[in-house]
Amino acid sequence: MSDPHPARPAAREDRRSFLQRLAEFIHPGPDTPEELIETLAEAEENHVINAESRAMLEGVIRMADMTAGDVMVAAPRMDLLDIDAPFEALLHQVIDTAHSRFPVFEGDRENIIGILLAKDLLKLQRAPELNLRALLRPAVFIPESKGLNDLLRDFRNNRNHLALVVDEFGRTAGLITIEDVLEQIVGDIEDEFDEAEDEGDIYALADRTWRVSGDTPLERVEEAFGVRLQHAEGEEHFETIGGLIAHDMGHVPRRGERHVLGGLSFTVLHTRGGAVRWFKVAPVPAESAAADAAG
Repeated sequence: MSDPHPARPAAREDRRSFLQRLAEFIHPGPDTPEELIETLAEAEENHVINAESRAMLEGVIRMADMTAGDVMVAAPRMDLLDIDAPFEALLHQVIDTAHSRFPVFEGDRENIIGILLAKDLLKLQRAPELNLRALLRPAVFIPESKGLNDLLRDFRNNRNHLALVVDEFGRTAGLITIEDVLEQIVGDIEDEFDEAEDEGDIYALADRTWRVSGDTPLERVEEAFGVRLQHAEGEEHFETIGGLIAHDMGHVPRRGERHVLGGLSFTVLHTRGGAVRWFKVAPVPAESAAADAAG
């Protein structure tokens, strides 16, 4: 016969010692993200965790308050493909920018009709009769306010790597990739566009331009192109081409920006952590250089 008044389940036994409970009463745990980050810093100082673990955990905490609008590549700096462009022009743009995915537009840059994977473009080279539209993947649109935690979960569940960000009026504000989100946790992610430092820093391209690393010594760039870039004696001295270009422009260069110096055109291809990773460099005709200098 069952007991009509079963005993209540016993509360979980508190296995903490009196001293542990007293210590927690005197020094309570963190109540805010800032306090938690301070606790992680103390844990690193006490060798409970290493510096990399602390940085990753701090990234996870900070990411909880970030949105797609905080991390996205702004619309003016997006590399887009025109559906009506000839194949050779598309191929050159894919090679020059070295992305793996591209939004594709028709007519107006606001009219994005899909996403093209760079590897799919090679199918047109082998079978020109294919229609480029048939190779496009659906574009995913998200609001600027979408939290990075939610976005990362969507990327993982939908096996999608890129989303277009729209503002409150429905206009394209920018784009964001899964790499952009993960970098908030683990820091910069090296990809196939990044070269090992001992593999060189100036590369000749097929269109008679050059790809130059932003941390290339200034003297090496001057020697390679036969130009004089460094300012006169007594002025501030720069070690790298990236440092000189940023100083000359007066701000941190952004992807897609172009600057003319010493008869050379420097176009920013890739940035990392507020510094230029790669420039595309081309000689500028004398009359164009003079016009740029005057402007």
